[in-house]
Amino acid sequence: MVPDLAAGHTSASFSAEQLARLRGYGTAHEVAAGEVLYAPGDPDYDLILVDSGEVEVVRVGRDGGPDEVVAHERQGGILGEMSLLSRQAVYLTARAITAGAVYRIDGRQLRRLMSTDAEISAILLDTFMKRRNELKATAARSLELIGDERSSAAHALRTYAARLQLPHRWLDAESEDGRAALGREEMEVADLPVAITASGVLRRATPGMLAERLGLSYRLGEETTSTDVVIVGAGPAGLAAAVYAASEGLATVVLDSVGPGGQAAASSRIENYLGFPAGLSGGDLLSRAHTQALKFGASVFSPCEVQSLRSTSTGHRVTLGDGNTIKARVVICASGARYRTLPLERWAEFEGAGIYYAATELETRRLDGSPVTVVGGANSAGQAAIFLASRGCEVDLVIRAPRIGDGMSAYLVDRILSDSRIAVHTSTEVTALHGTGSLAAVDLTSRDDGDSRTHESRALFCFIGAVPATEWIEGAAKDEDGFVLTDSQIPAEELPSVWGALGSGPLPFETSIPSVFAVGDLRHGSMKRVAAAVGEGASAIASAHRALTRLAALNEEEQRR
Repeated sequence: MVPDLAAGHTSASFSAEQLARLRGYGTAHEVAAGEVLYAPGDPDYDLILVDSGEVEVVRVGRDGGPDEVVAHERQGGILGEMSLLSRQAVYLTARAITAGAVYRIDGRQLRRLMSTDAEISAILLDTFMKRRNELKATAARSLELIGDERSSAAHALRTYAARLQLPHRWLDAESEDGRAALGREEMEVADLPVAITASGVLRRATPGMLAERLGLSYRLGEETTSTDVVIVGAGPAGLAAAVYAASEGLATVVLDSVGPGGQAAASSRIENYLGFPAGLSGGDLLSRAHTQALKFGASVFSPCEVQSLRSTSTGHRVTLGDGNTIKARVVICASGARYRTLPLERWAEFEGAGIYYAATELETRRLDGSPVTVVGGANSAGQAAIFLASRGCEVDLVIRAPRIGDGMSAYLVDRILSDSRIAVHTSTEVTALHGTGSLAAVDLTSRDDGDSRTHESRALFCFIGAVPATEWIEGAAKDEDGFVLTDSQIPAEELPSVWGALGSGPLPFETSIPSVFAVGDLRHGSMKRVAAAVGEGASAIASAHRALTRLAALNEEEQRR
């Protein structure tokens, strides 16, 4: 017996004229009854337009269990969802119920369609996104993650799945369902965290292992070994650059060491971003930006660590952690900054087990109104304190500065001071951590008189800034703290001789290395605001076009000689 769960499936609706245009992007194929069109683990699959006959999409049952029908599609229907754009390996099976005909639209043609046919593109994107949400709501058999709620390794895995919007189900290893799943797969506590995918089980799973299994890690390919633009970092600046580069026809590869979103994804609510008067979470904003970049054909790979950048007169080579290299005509450095930590004993022990650098639903799920501590005096700390208080937590907001308004926007200060669940401790530091297995309490010490008190705290949320992730950018001029200098910030004596041949100085956001740009938090003098980072990313692409024109003119001049 096959349970039919396809009633809630979203189907695309095309006019006859739109279907004719859609066929023009594909290749016709006859299919036989029972023929498998794609199956779990396939590294690539096509957008499929059903021209005649009937096709079903199923999750194949495990251990002899029944298959689960996800969708039925007949003439005029399509098969596919967001993984077509993200290039994630497929984890469902599509097979023909009856003989018929289909049109296969491969990845290259799909990207061309999405960038040139706005009408069909809008229908496809809306359908893909709705289907992804449906899959997330019924993801029990697509991807299961099992781990200890207090484990930093499990938290990293869950954060990665959330950033990539992967349809999955989380199981606490101590819950009844978690214990049952561990028993079913003959696993032990030492195997945690575990990822159960359609193509097998990953023990002691990491984001990198999961990305490799799902086809989201960097893969050598004709389109990615040499490209127009490599963007390192997928925060607001990097994703903005990706959207503008890809939408303007530049072949674009985005690499991120963690997952799309950057530090901005840690913001529980951004209320001063233009166009969103009610505010939205950083995760929502950046997931939309990620989708937008994919729509225009950018290739996004994570986790993907960049080791170094080497530039020559003919272009740039970006070397990855696995030794692979990507050639690029332009490089956009948007790797941001790494979170600062407090110099306290047991800090590493409690990371992911009570100490967090983000305050979202993922981190707060098990707090149940428990007392927590937020450390920091900037907007991100204020937003976190308000979010946690709204979830019923008693919040100790700890600020080194003597006044809360020294580094925080006035609208946040007013809201914090009027919230009875938030206690503000200025001129104060966290000086000790307590707990067994997970954080239970912290010591708060006054910087004025040295008075120290222990406060119950189930979690500590740290927002004390970051250091620039710029060590991989070899040869670029930097300030004394490691932030990258750009355009007019660069002293003339730090510009290499190659600039003389170019006949001009660096363009806006260009570093001391021609055609290498720096945007966002790693850039000297950046505002450390999401809106500013988005503007920098978009503006850098305008400069990148000018740099490419400059390079073309130089090459023409050399050829004339």
